[in-house]
Formats: sequence, C-alpha cells, structure tokens
Amino acid sequence: MATPKPASPGDISTFNILHGFPEALVRGMRSSFLQDSDYHHLTQCETLDDIRLNLTESDYAEALADSSTMTPASLQKAAIDKLVTEFKYLRTQTVEPLAKFMDFITYEYMIENVMLLLKGALSGRDINELIEQCHPLGMFKESTMRSIPTFENSAKGYADLYQTVLVDTPVGPYFAMFLQESAMHRGADARNVLEEVEIEIIKSSLIKFWLEDFHQFVMDLGGDSATIMGELLKVRADTNAINITLNSFGTPLNEPDMRTSDRKRLYPAVGHLYPAGTSMLMDVQDEEELGRVLELFPSYSAIWNMHSSGSGDKSIDDGFYERDVQMLELAFESQMHFAVFYAYVKLKEQEIRNLVWISECILQQQKDEINKFVPVFSQHCPWRMAKKH
Repeated sequence: MATPKPASPGDISTFNILHGFPEALVRGMRSSFLQDSDYHHLTQCETLDDIRLNLTESDYAEALADSSTMTPASLQKAAIDKLVTEFKYLRTQTVEPLAKFMDFITYEYMIENVMLLLKGALSGRDINELIEQCHPLGMFKESTMRSIPTFENSAKGYADLYQTVLVDTPVGPYFAMFLQESAMHRGADARNVLEEVEIEIIKSSLIKFWLEDFHQFVMDLGGDSATIMGELLKVRADTNAINITLNSFGTPLNEPDMRTSDRKRLYPAVGHLYPAGTSMLMDVQDEEELGRVLELFPSYSAIWNMHSSGSGDKSIDDGFYERDVQMLELAFESQMHFAVFYAYVKLKEQEIRNLVWISECILQQQKDEINKFVPVFSQHCPWRMAKKH
C-alpha cells in the first residue's frame, strides 16, 4: 500500500527536539505498572472487593473510584478506559512522524471493531450492545459506527456498506485491498465478496495488510525505531501465521485446494517465517506437520514443544504472551525510538489480562489456577532469573 514515506524521527542529536517530551511521558508511565508485591497481594484476595481494596494503593485507584460493584468485566472496562485516556493524552503531545506511528497502533482496534459490528449484524444482535463491546481506541464517529450494521444482506447492501464505511475510515485502504484481492481471486464482483467469506477470514486479511503497511512505515523511519519496532512486528506476523495455520485444522481452510489459495493469502509477507516458513506452512495439514516446520525455527520450536507436550500447564498462547512481554520490556531498555509507545500499550493490555484472570479465578474459586499469568517488569520472570544466575 502506498503510504507516503515518513520523515526521519531523528538521531541522538535531534530526536529530542520533536519527540523528547512524549518519550519522557511514556517512560514515566512505566512506574504505573503493578509490581511483584502488588500481584502477591492480589493473589491472596478472597473476594472481588478485596481486589478493589488492594488496587486503591495502585495507579488504578482513581479509575475504580466510581464503580459501585466490582466484576471482572467492570474491572476490565475501567482499566481499558484508563489506558485509552493515557494513550490519547500521549497522542495529543506528538508531531509527525510519531503522530502517524501512534495512529497506526489504533488501526488494529478499528479493524476489530468493524469486524465485530459486521459479525453482530449478520447474527441480528442489537447495535447498542455491539457498540458497547467495541474497543475505545478503535472508535469512529457514532454515525459511522451505527451505519455499519444497517446494510441489507444483498449485493446492493454490500456496495452501500463499502461506499459509506470502508472508504471513509482510516482503515478503508485495507478493505479496498481485500475486496480487490478477493474479487480477482474468485473472479466475482467485489461487492459480493462479503457474502462468501467468513468474518474471521476477512479480519485475518485486514490484519495482514495492516501489519505489512505498519512494517513498511517503520522501515522507512530507519534508525532504532526500524530495528526494534520492525522486530516486534515481524514476531507479531509470525504469531499470526502460526495461529492461522493452527486454527484452520478441522475447518474448510485446511482442505487441499483452500490451503494453497485462501489460507496462503492470509499469511503476512513479513516476519522471520516469510517466505520459506510460510511456503512450508501452506502444505501443513495437521499439528504434527506444523511441529516439524516450526522445528526449523528455534525461537518457535520451544514454544511449540511446550504446546505439544500436552502437560496442560501452558498453552501456546501463554508461550506467545511470555515471549511478547520479554521483547516489549526490552523496548524500554533503549531510548530515542518509537517502539516504546507500542510497547507501553501492549504491556498495559497484558496487565489488564492479568487483572481479569486473577479476578475470574477468585470469582470462580479457582485459586489453584490464579498464578497462571504473565507479570510485567517482574523481577522473578524466567529471563531475568536466568540472567542473575
């Protein structure tokens, strides 16, 4: 996709002229993450009110002050709203090209929101309920949000949807690329494509286009931003390729003709698996074959072996989360680059997952499972413990 080449973020002598203040802010926000002692106290709680009491001593105190009852869902909403407020404040302090970089972060949530609304419309769910479930970082103006689920289930309806929603949103170009690619592949008019393709396949295609576009943008930035953020996006692309393959087993996407056509087109054209690994994934038809391909890539074979061992202690998603947290934390260990803004958002999302997991375990009285989360900036994480020894 032809995104204009961004200006350089600068180097050690010029970066701070334009971007020093927002970088200082996000590095100061690092102190807001829950510490090991906070997690220890949270895991000792007996009720959700105990959790709220413990969080009054943390950075979440103000966010939870107005909630009358504590549930995992209300805790998650309050924490996400807090993150969104912080992100939007950071965004207001930025200038190009950092402003565009932060916009790229929001495009992922816009794609998820549009897909949620489309899926809800097909199943006949209430529009207000759907909008309530949308991620605040990916919101459009309300008139646009409400227009998405109102299209008719017909060729004209899909054409109207494309004209009123897909074109006028920041992620419109990705939809256009998807519709064009699908029309060429299927030999049908673009307006009929949505009728034939499952929503999750559409979402995977859009995320693929977003990843490729974002990766090209950071490569054009150059310097440490390209090195560090480029690596984060490559690993994210690899994770998507592995998950797409794994989730396709037992579905039509795993049929021989679909593997070499539809599934192949969902693999991002960036990452450590691309192109050799993704071409091998195209022929994979079961978990055993997937494992043999990933054995050729040491960084992924360890995660896969943990999944395939069947011990039940950790899923493949847990392995990816641990790996992501380690890489995102490392983004904070160097300075004068943009990756730290992406890292802050993703590490906060991991912290929110931890809070929801702990609160769900307490609510369901599953205290034996409560420590199965990935703490952020923990002094007891495996990679820091290994370094000490």
